[in-house]
Amino acid sequence: MKMKHIYREGSNPSAPTILLLHGTGGTETDLLPLAELVSPESNVLGVRGNVSEHGMPRFFRRLAEGVFDIEDLIFRTRELHEFLDEAAEQYGFDRRNIVAIGYSNGANIAGSLLFHYADSLRGAILHHPMVPLRDVVLPDLAGAPVFIAAGKNDPMCAPQESEELEELLTGAGADVKMHWENNGHQLSRNEVIAAAAWFKVQFKA
Repeated sequence: MKMKHIYREGSNPSAPTILLLHGTGGTETDLLPLAELVSPESNVLGVRGNVSEHGMPRFFRRLAEGVFDIEDLIFRTRELHEFLDEAAEQYGFDRRNIVAIGYSNGANIAGSLLFHYADSLRGAILHHPMVPLRDVVLPDLAGAPVFIAAGKNDPMCAPQESEELEELLTGAGADVKMHWENNGHQLSRNEVIAAAAWFKVQFKA
């Protein structure tokens, strides 16, 4: 398996498998408390990014803050997509029933999966994401549930960025819920609780 990860089998095989994607400098265990809060019965797959930026794990390279290395982003998105195929086979979970929870850099790679592959994720919770890349035709995301949490005072991810992402995903048919906090880039308990409530409605958890 090409990516360092942790897998925990859940108690409800029909619940979506939760894919956890950390922010810059995080690891595969960082977001475990979010999975517990959002869907405690689910399988959990926490993945560590394969790129190192000054010793900090990331899912793809960037040229500067907020400036993505698009070639690497596309390559790493395919790498993660293929890893999910392998993990589903190895651990025996339903490949078509994965919901990603990503924060910052992890939310961006989850967004990139949605931008590139119609069937890679059943849905996603994106905390403080940016538009992964522009000038690309999105696949048909008809009905895919996506929750975006954004901060009105986020210095790393301007509100317009989140609004544009919502617009692009909605345009591709996704069912997008926007959640705003008056905070910066940090992950707040409020937005996690809101995401958990949304998840329970969407996936009848």
